[in-house]
Amino acid sequence: MKPTFLISAALVAAAAAGCSRGEAPKVPAGPPVAVSVAAAAERELVTPFEAGGVVRAQRVAVIVSRIMADVRAVPVKAGDRVRAGQTLVLLDGRELQAHRTRASASQTAVTQSTALAEADRQAAEAGLALARLTHQRMADLKAKNSATQGELDEAVATLRGAEARMSVAEARVAEARASVASATAGASAADVAASYATLTAPFDGVVTEKSVDPGNMASPGQPLVTVEDDRSFRLEVRLDASRAAFVHVGDEVRVRLDGAAADAAGRVAEVERVVDPGSHDFLVKVDLAPAPPLRSGMYGRAAFRGAARQGLAVPEAAVVRRGQISSVFVVDADNHARLRLVNASEPADGHVEIRAGLRSGERVVLSPPPALVDGSPVTAGPAAPGSVR
Repeated sequence: MKPTFLISAALVAAAAAGCSRGEAPKVPAGPPVAVSVAAAAERELVTPFEAGGVVRAQRVAVIVSRIMADVRAVPVKAGDRVRAGQTLVLLDGRELQAHRTRASASQTAVTQSTALAEADRQAAEAGLALARLTHQRMADLKAKNSATQGELDEAVATLRGAEARMSVAEARVAEARASVASATAGASAADVAASYATLTAPFDGVVTEKSVDPGNMASPGQPLVTVEDDRSFRLEVRLDASRAAFVHVGDEVRVRLDGAAADAAGRVAEVERVVDPGSHDFLVKVDLAPAPPLRSGMYGRAAFRGAARQGLAVPEAAVVRRGQISSVFVVDADNHARLRLVNASEPADGHVEIRAGLRSGERVVLSPPPALVDGSPVTAGPAAPGSVR
């Protein structure tokens, strides 16, 4: 920035010296040029800063094995596009399938035992009903002195035995039902364990890495295949504490990617508030708008808003740039456009800070037409709606 400032300052000084000689500038002939103008004014400006980072997919799944088994097949390779539920790795699941078959047979046996217990309970219930009727009949006959005490005692004993058998039958039914629930849970667990032999894609995406081949031994926790969702990406950058204070979730960010023809739009999605103990910085994740050239591993630079301050600024459309030289057309009191060299910053929020060459309140031409030259008479009008933010 220093060489640009010195060049601009020298040109401004030279222009001022030329005007101080007293030579009247020549006014181009012709009708006045209709232009839109805006006044240079003090406004709140920000000092943007950039930070570099790496593009990564927002969703990345590392497919790992939960069991120790031989790898039978890997029907995908790096670069293949997969759908959710598509098979990625097949492991040897014969032992798991045997456990599943045994659990299913156990469930069937327990179900049959439950049916037998239910039949015993029904028989005990019928015996209890008969014992109650016999006891009631004996009690009535005893009250009429038509039955002996021994007969009544025998009826009472029979009733107590029927009630005991009923209690035992109900306990067996409860035990059988509990066994059915346990066997069902065991069968479900066996089904889940058997599913560990087939590893599938959790979402639509692209296979980015394949770590095993058929014949290898897979162990629990071992990464086998990596899948990423290539429909959504983010740029991950690291900022020191002084700069991270100006970044907030939801801020819009302009991202320049290596090899991309145009800048990408981004929005801050996450700011990790835990300072990294090694680098003492913050991790900022910027969600990127969908774009065809995006892929993991690309390098990009994100432009963030910095600290706010007051400065003299004009609309971006007023600045004419030719290489490292910046200039504006200033409308003087006689409604003539005067070319003025200025020291201008990079545009931000639709405005450009003027560090030298312009005073507050001076009127500048917006989007100067090609016919406008130094000294041209102009008809100044207000800025068109939407041209100045």
